[in-house]
Amino acid sequence: MNLSDFNYNLPEELIAQEPLKERTMSRLLVLDRDKDTIEHKIFKDVLQYLKQGDCLVLNDTRVIPARLLGEKQDSGGKIEFVLLKRINGDVWEVILKPGRRAKPGARFTFGEGLLKAEVIDIVEDGNRLVRFEYDGVFEQILDKVGIMPLPPYITAKLNDAERYQTVYSRHRGSAAAPTAGLHFTNELLEEIRNKGIELAYVTLHVGLGTFRPVKAENILEHKMHSEFYSITEEACSKINKAKTDKRKVIAVGTTSCRVLETAGMENGTVVPGSGSTDIFIYPGYRFKIVDSLITNFHLPESTLIMLVSALAGRERILEAYNEAVREKYRFFSFGDAMLIK
Repeated sequence: MNLSDFNYNLPEELIAQEPLKERTMSRLLVLDRDKDTIEHKIFKDVLQYLKQGDCLVLNDTRVIPARLLGEKQDSGGKIEFVLLKRINGDVWEVILKPGRRAKPGARFTFGEGLLKAEVIDIVEDGNRLVRFEYDGVFEQILDKVGIMPLPPYITAKLNDAERYQTVYSRHRGSAAAPTAGLHFTNELLEEIRNKGIELAYVTLHVGLGTFRPVKAENILEHKMHSEFYSITEEACSKINKAKTDKRKVIAVGTTSCRVLETAGMENGTVVPGSGSTDIFIYPGYRFKIVDSLITNFHLPESTLIMLVSALAGRERILEAYNEAVREKYRFFSFGDAMLIK
């Protein structure tokens, strides 16, 4: 299966640069696989497609201000860090820009010395392992000196950092938002609960591998970056009950989908646990848990468009994307949504 099989033409002006004023007023393209139809709705209409006993699964990760601007301690040269994931304690894997000359032992400082770092190793893709030094609580210092790491295709300034967080975010650790969840408000979630739909929360800390382009023309040669995930007994109980009752499990976002399929067993149940997942879902994959998916529109030739193609079929997804382009939907992180049912 070739990379070019997942390409589509997207005019640059359709890449959303900022969120809408009201989260639930994004557009919603509803792709019905059984009827092979497409409907155009508003996101708050998603309630029409959820039924009592269904289970909606949301990723409750919270984006950290993972972009750090500082300088090299010996020369004063400017440096940019992007935190990818915590390895253990104060050791993190980071992207450095410019980083070609940052060898083990190189030291950097941020926020006028509030935060310092030393490179301790060079790892895959030229990323670095660094050990941070600071006085106090790391998360509090990061809030002072860090910047929200918006995707590279968003060039506009974000005035309210909370608009790049879901309203249910709570576990800090992501370098990017699980963007399908950005459309929900607390009021809409309450309406969903009142309709008898279960809400189950999982955690996957989104890494920047989400935005890393696939370079191999044969997609089977692509290596996914691992990300931390966690799923609790409580969440598993709700999900497994829905499966037992022949109700639908609807994943909100590709990140929730990847957690469910990582934790899923061949018998169609999920088991609690945490760890790293590098699951790569592409056409031909047999879904064990996920019945439906709420998602945004993804980059051409990305692993995310491959995942949605695995669920709905590549040709059907490309047809839906081309329809969205014709209808001038807003694309990517701050864009509109799709329900694959």
